Parts: sequence; structure tokens; C-alpha cells
Amino acid sequence: MTVFSHIDEKGKATMVDVTAKEASAREAIARGKVLMRKDTIALIESGQIPKGDVFSVAKIAGIMAAKKTSDMIPMCHPLELTVIDISFESNTDLGEITIEAKVKNVGRTGVEMEAMTAVSVAALTIYDMCKSADKNIILTDIKLISKHGGKSGYFVRNEYA
Repeated sequence: MTVFSHIDEKGKATMVDVTAKEASAREAIARGKVLMRKDTIALIESGQIPKGDVFSVAKIAGIMAAKKTSDMIPMCHPLELTVIDISFESNTDLGEITIEAKVKNVGRTGVEMEAMTAVSVAALTIYDMCKSADKNIILTDIKLISKHGGKSGYFVRNEYA
């Protein structure tokens, strides 16, 4: 039977005690996509979205969100993050923007949730900034690509291995 670390002996939700864990360098990379019309991507790339520079604002929003992950996800530990890097790759032909977040720290617990939160909020920000131009925007495929550090070691999603 699988043992869940966030459930105590009485079956109640609990925060995992990481006090005894050794601090180690940790990194997580997450990705997600925002699907939209090709002409909406063209507006973003040409700086014609009325709300401003979509990628700059989405990057700042993703960074801010990663730093606040423990405020939004109940059992996440507050972490001292050492790197949060968010990048965007637009593909007009496919009508998609790929968002990638890389988060690092030296600590007792991983940064996967922070990386996925960064991607999620960056995607939501793109939606918010572009919704007046395109009501059919879809946020999709938010997932952990890889992580390293800690007791469980290295993980890379099969399709990226």
C-alpha cells in the first residue's frame, strides 16, 4: 500500500516534518502551454496587446507566484528560492506559447510545486492580458519536466529522457 507523507496516523492532513533532512541543492523544471489564435500571438509578438508587454508581465507574475507558493498550496513549506527563471517560446504556426520555469534552492524539500506554480500563473497572466483579443485561449499541459536533489534523486519525464 502506498504511504502518503501528508497524512498522519489518524488519516488527517499534516505538513511533512523535514527538520531532520539534510539541505541539498535542488532544481525543478516545469512547462505548460497557452493555445490561442495565430493572430493573437502576432499581436503579442508585435507589442500590440493593449495591456502591455505580455511576456514581461507574465514573467514577473510567474516569479512572484513561485515565491508565494506556500501561501497558496496548503502543505507546501515556505522556501528560500535562489533562482526563478521563466522563458517563453511562441510558435505562431501552431498557435501556441510554451512556458518553461526553472526553480532552484538549497533546502530540505523540493521546488517542483514552485516551478509548476510559476508556469500556471504565467499562463493565467497571458490569458488575462489577451482575453480581450481572444476569448478561446486554452491553458494546457502544465507538468513537471525534471527535478533533481533530495532523497528521491533525479527525475525526468519519459518523453524528455
